[in-house]
Amino acid sequence: MAERSFAREVRQLTVPAGTEFRGEGILAVTKALLECGVGYVTGYQGAPISHLMDVLADAQPILQDLGVYFEPAASEAAAAAALSASVNYPVRGAVTWKSTVGTNVASDALANLASGGVTGGALIIVGEDYGEGSSIMQERTHAFAMKSQMWLMDPRPTLPAIVQAVHDGFELSEATNTPVMLELRIRSCHLHGRFITRENRRPAFSLKQALEAPTRDVSRIVLPPASFLHEREKIQQRWPAAARFITERGLNELRDGDIGSVGVIVQGGMTHTVLRALKLLGLADLFGQSRVPLYVLNVTYPLVESEVLRFCEGKRAVLMVEEGQPDYLEQNLHAILRRHDSSTAVHGKDLLPMGGDYTVAVLRDALRGFLERRYPAALARPVPVALPTSSRSPASDAHPTEAIAVTAATAPRAAAVGPLLPPRPPGLCTGCPERPIFSSFKLVEQELGMHHVSADIGCHLFSIMPPFNLGATTMGYGLGASSASAFAAGASLGASRRAVAFMGDGGFWHNGLTSGIANAVFNRQDNVFVIVDNNYSAATGGQDVPSSRGHNPNRSLLHPIENAVRGVGVEWVRTLTHTYDVTAMRAALREALTTPFKGPKVVIAQSECMLNRQRREKPLKARAVKAGERVLHERFGVDAAVCSGDHACMRISGCPSLTLAPSGDALKPDPVAQVDDSCVACGHCGEVADAAVLCPSFYKAHKVHNPGAAERWRARLRAAVLGWLQARSERERATRALHAT
Repeated sequence: MAERSFAREVRQLTVPAGTEFRGEGILAVTKALLECGVGYVTGYQGAPISHLMDVLADAQPILQDLGVYFEPAASEAAAAAALSASVNYPVRGAVTWKSTVGTNVASDALANLASGGVTGGALIIVGEDYGEGSSIMQERTHAFAMKSQMWLMDPRPTLPAIVQAVHDGFELSEATNTPVMLELRIRSCHLHGRFITRENRRPAFSLKQALEAPTRDVSRIVLPPASFLHEREKIQQRWPAAARFITERGLNELRDGDIGSVGVIVQGGMTHTVLRALKLLGLADLFGQSRVPLYVLNVTYPLVESEVLRFCEGKRAVLMVEEGQPDYLEQNLHAILRRHDSSTAVHGKDLLPMGGDYTVAVLRDALRGFLERRYPAALARPVPVALPTSSRSPASDAHPTEAIAVTAATAPRAAAVGPLLPPRPPGLCTGCPERPIFSSFKLVEQELGMHHVSADIGCHLFSIMPPFNLGATTMGYGLGASSASAFAAGASLGASRRAVAFMGDGGFWHNGLTSGIANAVFNRQDNVFVIVDNNYSAATGGQDVPSSRGHNPNRSLLHPIENAVRGVGVEWVRTLTHTYDVTAMRAALREALTTPFKGPKVVIAQSECMLNRQRREKPLKARAVKAGERVLHERFGVDAAVCSGDHACMRISGCPSLTLAPSGDALKPDPVAQVDDSCVACGHCGEVADAAVLCPSFYKAHKVHNPGAAERWRARLRAAVLGWLQARSERERATRALHAT
């Protein structure tokens, strides 16, 4: 069950040619794939392209009508290997995943694919997740393109440019027999816009034709001596063909400006940020017209020498705007210019940060420094670019120095407020079924002492943060078990404690079964493996996995993880179907850590992802209430008079629905616990507050929608009795106060 349904939006995929298409970047990519006559699409979900997989899943009937095959792959490696269909046959294929972690997984298949080359167009759509908001290590796709010599496209962040890049990508791939990577940044994936559609096309060459008339070309298989010939082919044939195609089709953009002695070379995806920075300096308008010449690299690899030289000719200096490090493009630019004895100076990381996000403020300062050094006249007296009268807005009439002054004035305020704001580390959702697993583990550690814990990619990685403070390493998706392998030596060395590894069900099916569990069986490891089975690949958006327990007409589900681990030889397995039972959870973990059994021990902790459960149940309950049916809502609360102020509920569970509130009692100055409106009544906070015994200050409240006659009568009776008791209590209090005076 994906976090968002695109069932309504995918109807636009069938609109006729010439229609104005409005929507999100991801939806536009799907439409472009259909316009290009793609034969098959596969991939693995992950930000920021999870929605592309979800769109394709919701559009499956449309894909089938066009003869397009789609499947969600078990991993990025599986998706990349599927592109082998385009090696011998002129069928177009596309794959997608989150980069660079997904590209890491797929790199073996990609290296073989790029070496042998392709016949049909092969497009690799990677979601570039770089910068401060990234959830992964700070790396770039550019390195993989250079390593395997695949062409890399980085289109301007507009829907027409992205759609055109999909079309150009397939044609560039076929013209050069080389796979092409299309890099989509987070903002590009989720921006909204419009473009004019073309007709959807059935694949010119189908998978059915390939199956019925199979062919093979041994020279395309990566074996010596062909592998050596592949490298020569890349250099002597494919690279020149790519340069010709890029130049003839005008994939990169050379934009003139009236300040001809300097220029800016920019990655396509950074174009609008550069233009905004130039706008603040009074050197560009809101419509993309710049006084400083721009060379927009919609294809960032390879660089075309002839275009670079033409742009730099006659210029004192150019600024290379390349987000991230290492400075691949800047180094390449230096090499091209020096090779041809060009006198044009190159600036880049000397004025820009080596790493991190290139925000408008960062680029504005770098551009100002560049112009002050190389052409100060551009800043001496800003000359606003003329705007169409009908399009002029109050914001565009503002003097550029005013905009800069406002930004500068806010900087000291932000610096002053920063230390006062509490940190906001990532954490598990309210009611997350993974929270009681880690609470139980902390309770066990109180008895047995601390253990080495290897973490894994997924929601459960948040256990490294307070209040759990678990997890010493994380090595990759599904590699939690493998990253504890070295500690299996503890048994032979006489260690008194076992290493523990966590992984989720998504990571387990992605990589963990073979590289982790099967490896542990093979090497007779004595470690403990906890598999968090929340029913979905929850961290990537709630997509189904083989062990999901729902219904999916297009996928085979209900394959228990326990069967899989026993199938590779695990003998000691405990499956708990309700993680909120802290008593049982704690007992299973304690047993795994203390049992005399030698060999891998697997604890499978099952409970449905609360976020997906709420997505499924809330609409059903809303419809039931509207239909007049009886619906029960549950919530927990804290009795301030009973709460001791110990706050163990927060220290052990860390639920975001728990907060502090005044006790309301002058004799109890310390704040008490309070449950806010986000509570989903999982009950975990009360259960762990006193070492898995329900804390007496917690209570459960029931709100009944559309109650029956008997329930309404009981409610009136309760209200009357409580009202009488409250009135009597007030009278007694008043009497005591009177006697006291």
